[in-house]
Amino acid sequence: MKKVNGGRIARQLMEKQLDGSIIVLISSHYGHCGYFLLLIGLLVTVKCTLSSECLQSRMAKISFKQQVLQAREDAIITSVNRLLALKGFDSITVDEVAADVGIAKASLYKHFKSKEELAGAAMIRVLDRTLALIDTLHKDPQTPAIAQLQSVARWTMQVQLAGEMPSLPAQNSTLRATLVNSKVYMDRLMAVSDKLGAWITQAQSAGQIDPKLAPEVVLYTLFARACDPVLSLLKAGGQHSDEHIIDMLLSTCFNGLSGADAGAGAKPGARVRQTKR
Repeated sequence: MKKVNGGRIARQLMEKQLDGSIIVLISSHYGHCGYFLLLIGLLVTVKCTLSSECLQSRMAKISFKQQVLQAREDAIITSVNRLLALKGFDSITVDEVAADVGIAKASLYKHFKSKEELAGAAMIRVLDRTLALIDTLHKDPQTPAIAQLQSVARWTMQVQLAGEMPSLPAQNSTLRATLVNSKVYMDRLMAVSDKLGAWITQAQSAGQIDPKLAPEVVLYTLFARACDPVLSLLKAGGQHSDEHIIDMLLSTCFNGLSGADAGAGAKPGARVRQTKR
């Protein structure tokens, strides 16, 4: 097996821009399409970019050995995220992840003790990037809350269609326990939910979302779009482009099957560019 040159990876990471996607959970009703039950369980994704300048600043403060270890850990998490999206949690193995990264299994265990910890690390990375994207959207206070929610929903669908949405089981006690016991994970999960919840409340106050609906119902409905099986079914049919599929599902989500306008700013949200890995 060809081993990865950690030093080379560290230097490459300092020279380029990283990007990725994020996940948040909420309901078990859609477990067959990648939902994982945790508290309320469903999946939402959003993405952000970590600039090379920030990475250089961070890595300059640690030793070269630590840089190599961090680069290897980043490579492991990237691999896990991709394999989770491709095969799902139950189908991947630690050996497969190590082989995909190009390191020995023993080296992988220096970073993560179990498959559950691997999945948890991938989830935390996704949540970090989700928060970064939401914070970026917050910088434009003139954009209506409904449009912000639509932009987030559009991005989550782009991530799923790109095959970057980790697929986690709806029921797995050990994985659930790992995530619930992770303060880092739970803090980020709550932060994402709170920020989206604030937009939902604003949109309801503006009459752009039915104020009679409980905010959590709206939240779960938006999260459901991130793992909506209709996306992959329409893509497999080959009759529509990815963006057309997303436009149609955004319309049904925000305007209903009747196509009624939900109010100002209720047209499908602005597209978020999907950066290639």
